[in-house]
Amino acid sequence: MKGLHNCINFILLLYLYGICTTQLLINVKNQGGDIFLETITSNVTEDVITLEFQRSDGTLVTQLIDFRNEVQIIKVLVLGEEERGQNQYQVMCFVNHFYKMDFISSDAMSKLRQKNPGTIRVAEEDKGYMNYTMDLFVDVSKSPIISKHVATFCSDALETTFTRNEDLKQWVQRPGTSESLLMAAVHNFTLSSVPRHGENTTRSTSLTKCADTSNFRASCSCSLELCIGWYPCGLKFCKSKNDGKKVASTYRCGIKTCKRYFLFSYYSKMKQNCLWDE
Repeated sequence: MKGLHNCINFILLLYLYGICTTQLLINVKNQGGDIFLETITSNVTEDVITLEFQRSDGTLVTQLIDFRNEVQIIKVLVLGEEERGQNQYQVMCFVNHFYKMDFISSDAMSKLRQKNPGTIRVAEEDKGYMNYTMDLFVDVSKSPIISKHVATFCSDALETTFTRNEDLKQWVQRPGTSESLLMAAVHNFTLSSVPRHGENTTRSTSLTKCADTSNFRASCSCSLELCIGWYPCGLKFCKSKNDGKKVASTYRCGIKTCKRYFLFSYYSKMKQNCLWDE
């Protein structure tokens, strides 16, 4: 009986997981005409949405939105260029404040259904560029104060997880957030004073842009451009017809879709890790 009871509980958990987690597969056409597959997963229980796709150059991009903590994490896995001396891939995590209004809620996302799964999608609105100058390292082991998802999501980017002072100013306003713990979860990073991971000393020389140096061993400020080509950025509402007897009512009649470009500037130990920025 105990085994049967455990089996029933396991099936129930799987059932509940199926209710709370939904996934959409979206065929997206980018500006260059390439078509790639986006996977969008919504978890209502955690109040999280995850979006993932692979670019034509093999770069894997994963965006996680933690609505409860107003946190966006964009993880980028870049394959190495063996012909240029890069034998391994590298992973970067960019952790930023997120406004809930910029994406539909996880609950609304979980209710979306695909009538024509094979359709090639193009975003309705171009949200333009967002420039992020990442001036802080995140200590992943202390990151739960920012979001519990950072530690698991960025576990393979222990020395390359970044955020900004600007984002800390937003998160410190959250109820129950400790400013001291928040500050303890980051390391200073500025273009004029860049400590290596684990060091307390700083360097006085300014950090050159990777594109402006020919020294492949020199540390520099790397720039990485990304585009989220299609995502549900809001809900559409329509008004019912007024037949003269009833007041017209408003109802949800679809979603609004957007695309957005991101430009991240961040510290790179050496130009060799930033060969695309030339």
